[in-house]
Amino acid sequence: MTLLLLVPLLAPLAAPPLARHALDRLDPVTALWAVTASSLALAGACVTALGVVVLTALLEIPAFAALGELVHPLRTLSDGVLVPAAAAAAGVLTVGIWTLGRSAVRQVGAFRTARTQADRRPAAGDLCVIDSPHPDAYALPGRPHRIVVTTAMLRSLDAAEREALFAHERAHNAGGHHYFLVAAELAAHCHPALRAARAAIRFAAERAADEAAATAVGNRRLIARAIARAALAGHDSRSTRPAFTPAATTGPVPRRVAALLAEPGSRPRATRWIAVLLAACAALSVTAATAGVLTVHHEVEVAQGEESP
Repeated sequence: MTLLLLVPLLAPLAAPPLARHALDRLDPVTALWAVTASSLALAGACVTALGVVVLTALLEIPAFAALGELVHPLRTLSDGVLVPAAAAAAGVLTVGIWTLGRSAVRQVGAFRTARTQADRRPAAGDLCVIDSPHPDAYALPGRPHRIVVTTAMLRSLDAAEREALFAHERAHNAGGHHYFLVAAELAAHCHPALRAARAAIRFAAERAADEAAATAVGNRRLIARAIARAALAGHDSRSTRPAFTPAATTGPVPRRVAALLAEPGSRPRATRWIAVLLAACAALSVTAATAGVLTVHHEVEVAQGEESP
């Protein structure tokens, strides 16, 4: 069981390089789905493995064994291995839950503030303009979806660039990209290696919106120019928007602009093996965590006298 539970703890280390290759080799929408799904699977398997170690240690304590109606305490690993492992797993889970809780409270508060601010302003369709000296624009989820833009950002762009920026933000709302960003934030608190995958998911969401906006507007250079000017305008401004609200000015903007200015056929040929590797890594991790759970379940049944060893 020990070796099995190591797999979900080590597998996320492969996610960052695979995510980088996915961004280079897959189209943005496919990369977004592949990296997000694999990150969630890796995060879930990691948390499950840590929980199994803690539960196993608890069931070796007579008091907890009695609560589980065990005839005798669980007998698996030696205390010299299990106790330190369980203590470390409990510490990691505690820190993860604490940081995730803090982030959730902060982000929910920021979202409520942004939503209240947007709802108080008159909207022209889905567009909401906020009077602010700080250039900013972002897609705000909720009912209804909003495109929030500040007056400073509007002054920084010409008419065509403003329409291009709006098309980008509408693509975020249409694609439900805030769900992907929430999933990325959740996974990042489950394993340190998945923080790099979070950045990859954010970049993939921006690239997906870039391409959707370029298709809607019909001018890739205009989208690239609008993104570049918006990013330069908002470079020094401090935004209080939630982390899961996508915005055209986030991510490595020069890399995004270069992708838009490049000929569509000049991008490296999409290869499915990256997606297959991501899926295989996630599947291996989930399988190992599941096998660990089943092993402990069998040991519990033996300890309850329901099955023979």
